Amino acid sequence: MAIYTLSKDIKYFPNPNLADETGIIAIGGDLSVERLINAYTTGIFPWYNENEPILWWSPAKRAILYPKDIHISKSMKKFLKKEIYRITYDTCFEKVISLCGATRKETWITKEIKEAYIKLFNLGIAHSVEVWDEENNLIGGLYGESLGKIFFGESMFSIKKNASKVAFINLAKNLEELNFDIIDCQVQNDYLESMGVIEINRLEYLNILENSLQKPSLIGKWNFK
Repeated sequence: MAIYTLSKDIKYFPNPNLADETGIIAIGGDLSVERLINAYTTGIFPWYNENEPILWWSPAKRAILYPKDIHISKSMKKFLKKEIYRITYDTCFEKVISLCGATRKETWITKEIKEAYIKLFNLGIAHSVEVWDEENNLIGGLYGESLGKIFFGESMFSIKKNASKVAFINLAKNLEELNFDIIDCQVQNDYLESMGVIEINRLEYLNILENSLQKPSLIGKWNFK
């Protein structure tokens, strides 16, 4: 398998099944709106560190959540019943994406990434979930993109206890009501697994993606509760 080099003029991607053993399919290109949309609709996403060229990924195993299968522990159910936090959508996307990067020791959320996804937000494609405490402080949230009936999750942050879990659970419940097929979490980790996220193979993921993209997209700001 070869890693393809993208020019700034060519916006399309090779077949995602041609990714190398690490999951990398291509290198280079840019983060234009057109290229990002082409990437997600092809089953590919960008992920790279600052001062590195852009790397484009199509891993053999994809972490996904069927919204109806969100796992809520007993302790989390008790926490949610207290209704300590307030949840909003799409009210401060720039703050959310900035905090997703600032609250980590190492982050791939560079200045270029922020600028690119803010453009997607302004087009009604990218979205944020915000979690607020009783003093109206932003203490958690997540962001991602919506195309067809898939939400492509990018990153989340939590400053206070359970804040990111509250955001993720609320998102899953809302997307379940809207008949979304999956939340694409990209790469599995212990935190995601504890929330009900599973791994499927690339072919299964691409089949879900193809079917989902034929369904109407929910474009524009979200006003879920």
